[in-house]
Amino acid sequence: MTPFSRRVGILGAGQLGRMLAMAGYPLGHKFGFYGLNHDEPAAMLGNMHIQSDDTDSLGQLVDFADVITYESENTSVELVEKISQTTPVYPSAASLYYSQHRGREKSLFTELNIPCAPYTLVTNLAELHQAVDMIGLPAILKSTTEGYDGKGQFVIKQTSQIEQAWSSIGEREAILEGFIEFKRELSIIAVRNADNQHVYYPLVENQHHEGILRLTVAPAQQISPAIQQQAETYMQALLDQMDHVGVLTLELFETEAGLVANEMAPRVHNSGHWTMEGAQTSQFENHIRAITGLPLGSTVPRQPFAAMVNIIGQHGDIEAVLKMPNAFLHLYDKAERAGRKLGHINVVADSEAELQTSLEQLKAWMP
Repeated sequence: MTPFSRRVGILGAGQLGRMLAMAGYPLGHKFGFYGLNHDEPAAMLGNMHIQSDDTDSLGQLVDFADVITYESENTSVELVEKISQTTPVYPSAASLYYSQHRGREKSLFTELNIPCAPYTLVTNLAELHQAVDMIGLPAILKSTTEGYDGKGQFVIKQTSQIEQAWSSIGEREAILEGFIEFKRELSIIAVRNADNQHVYYPLVENQHHEGILRLTVAPAQQISPAIQQQAETYMQALLDQMDHVGVLTLELFETEAGLVANEMAPRVHNSGHWTMEGAQTSQFENHIRAITGLPLGSTVPRQPFAAMVNIIGQHGDIEAVLKMPNAFLHLYDKAERAGRKLGHINVVADSEAELQTSLEQLKAWMP
């Protein structure tokens, strides 16, 4: 056993769990997963506990683990609270409570003086009509829970679309958000450990297509020190308020008046995948360090420019990627399916021109 070896349980066995384990094994840790089946991306990387088994598979994972973490903000708060009675879970149930419900999330932003879009909760069609009158159009109607990659959202541009919007999200509790005029979409990833050590990665620029992240450029260009500090100030307030241990991601809009918060995720994030080759310490390793009580690693970029391109739906000509000298291929062992994240490609560069040349070679993976 290594001096600080821990048994880490992960609720979920997808690509995020897979990459967490791959980052944690060099530190001497062991991993177990609580997933749906033996075909999931992380299944071969540790003890696999299947949710549908007749046996107490969750209990077996808890018995195995010294500490537990999770892949998704849609993890049950009640489940985490129950596990926490016997085994530490990081991030805690508080982080889940706020981040898995858009209404509670926006309320927390407001409490901490973090600017966000004007919003109001609605529970029926009549309330939605009233909310549109109050917020104005255009506006975005979002389900309060379980929305990701553009799912559970509808952009309302005119009043004739209100009924369609309400139907499209399943006629359930929702939040109506005013539309923000922004220059670009950014995100920041921060990490906090139980000793209250904080580290921050540089702001990155994200480009989405049909609600799915397709390209991240890191660091985001033409970011002033004041804007980076503003993002870090928001993050520190959130980390400390929730007593958050692990990675926290905040998606932001860059506007003429500064940064406006969109939403947060209490986990490693797609927009942080560039850190695997692009930063001194990846988001995955820093998350494992944080939850296992280790000092956090440097977040400084290894090279001046980096980018991440998602592989969506079809793998494409991956041999072409392998021939690129400054590209790094990460596949998730997932079957092709429309809209599915199958992997990502990281590139690093010493100049903006070199980065653009690499991205031009990868244009087949970008819409």
